Amino acid sequence: MKYSSIVILTGAGISAESGIKTFRDSDGLWENHKIEEVATPEGFIKNQKLVYEFYNQRRKQLREVEPNKAHIALAELEKNFKGRFTLITQNVDNLHDRAGSKNLIHMHGELLKARCQESGKIYDCTDNLDQSSKCDCCSPTNGLRPHIVWFGEMPLEMARITMELKRCNLFIAIGTSGNVYPAANFVRQAKLAGARAIEVNKETSQVYNHFDEHRYGLATELVPKLVEELLS
Repeated sequence: MKYSSIVILTGAGISAESGIKTFRDSDGLWENHKIEEVATPEGFIKNQKLVYEFYNQRRKQLREVEPNKAHIALAELEKNFKGRFTLITQNVDNLHDRAGSKNLIHMHGELLKARCQESGKIYDCTDNLDQSSKCDCCSPTNGLRPHIVWFGEMPLEMARITMELKRCNLFIAIGTSGNVYPAANFVRQAKLAGARAIEVNKETSQVYNHFDEHRYGLATELVPKLVEELLS
């Protein structure tokens, strides 16, 4: 089939193959922390020092990993595909960016950005953040927080995502568990628009029954093969 518009959703599984731990381990913890401690607005209010340090460590980890073959293959697909292409990632790392992806939506924010707690202005951030980190957009200045979408907050660029899902005729989910909404519902939205849906994952996701095709195994092996098929 000839596709005119492709939407791809990536999750923690694709970055795990570069050495980044998945967002939520089987014991419900993220890097040995309870999710509510480091990934909620309430956790930030309760213990800012802990949250700052947690994301400082995640930022440091990014300097120790590289994009893998799956990231690179998706950038190659975008570069050579003749139709419309949108890559949506649930990941907050910059591995897609470094691989060369351009039309990219970081729906859950980015580790290498910070945000003014008052105005919402976004800043590039490669250094550590702490309680002394201040914006330059307010008077008096306000504190900066990690530019991360925490539980209880609205994911970014949802209107654009919805538009792309409505117009695509191929939807591919890579390395996603299907546990986190609204991303878990994207396959349903794409199917309602008439798209074919392919799941690429190490194991069955929570929403596997909504996909037309399943490819199980390592993303670094399966994604380059899929991209080669789509471009042939």
